Amino acid sequence: MATAALTGCGSSDDSGKSDPLKGDTAKGGTVVVGSNNFPESILLADIYGEALKSKGIKVSYKLNIGSRETTYGLIKNGTITVLPEYNGALLAYLDAKAAPTTVEETSKAISAKLDAKLTLLTPSEAQDKDAIAVNEATAKKYSLTDKSTIADLADAAKDLVIGGSPEFQTRQQGLKGLKSVYSLDFKSFKALDAGGPLTVAALKGNNIQAADIFTTDPGISKNKFVVLQDSKNLFGFENVTPLAFKSGLSSAGVSVLNGVSAKLDTETLVTLNSQVQNDNKDPLDVAKAWLSSAGLS
Repeated sequence: MATAALTGCGSSDDSGKSDPLKGDTAKGGTVVVGSNNFPESILLADIYGEALKSKGIKVSYKLNIGSRETTYGLIKNGTITVLPEYNGALLAYLDAKAAPTTVEETSKAISAKLDAKLTLLTPSEAQDKDAIAVNEATAKKYSLTDKSTIADLADAAKDLVIGGSPEFQTRQQGLKGLKSVYSLDFKSFKALDAGGPLTVAALKGNNIQAADIFTTDPGISKNKFVVLQDSKNLFGFENVTPLAFKSGLSSAGVSVLNGVSAKLDTETLVTLNSQVQNDNKDPLDVAKAWLSSAGLS
């Protein structure tokens, strides 16, 4: 699915000119901005890239590559210079047993496990967490509201099909954690996409009854999905944070991206996502407009 997704986005002017999986490091001082294979990651990559460009830094794009299991290796070997990340999810990938209680502890724990060639920049206030959502019919059937918790699925899970990205099936912040932390055993799992249109459509159409959905997804309110509270903090902190290949990004580039993080909050991210996913605007255009409005370009 990750390979098929590579052709899915061409929003940025340089995004389609090279193979995203080709393992060559950047040449000539070019900062290569990559993204994972879901709309918000592509939007954030456009924001990072265009912010860097506005300060005279040469940028190229490798967008819509795949999941973290692929992109972490590409940034570690220098194929990608900058990647939008989510601190809690990155930490869960690096250390499934970590359980930080603050954003600062999360960043410190990541730095302890991060490859020495990489650096985590300043996290933004914007958070986009994985969440378990059920559709309207399922919520009514089992009397679930936005005050209900994931634990409230204990009796119903055996009758429910849950959907998400293929990786969700094997991640701690996925089916493994739902079983070990919440003792949930679902009827079955359906591999779809990372909180994208396939997952939303399947949940809306009741082909699945529960799903891994991102909390900034504008489709939640549009489709009357009910997001269940993560009372045991399985999904942790999920601040949007730039991850960089140290030797490929100048101190000026670091300052630019930290400046973006300083201006980006959750409300803004929801609004920008809505423009892309509900209004069908090009993420590159949305990125440029926001950077201009925020005084970052």
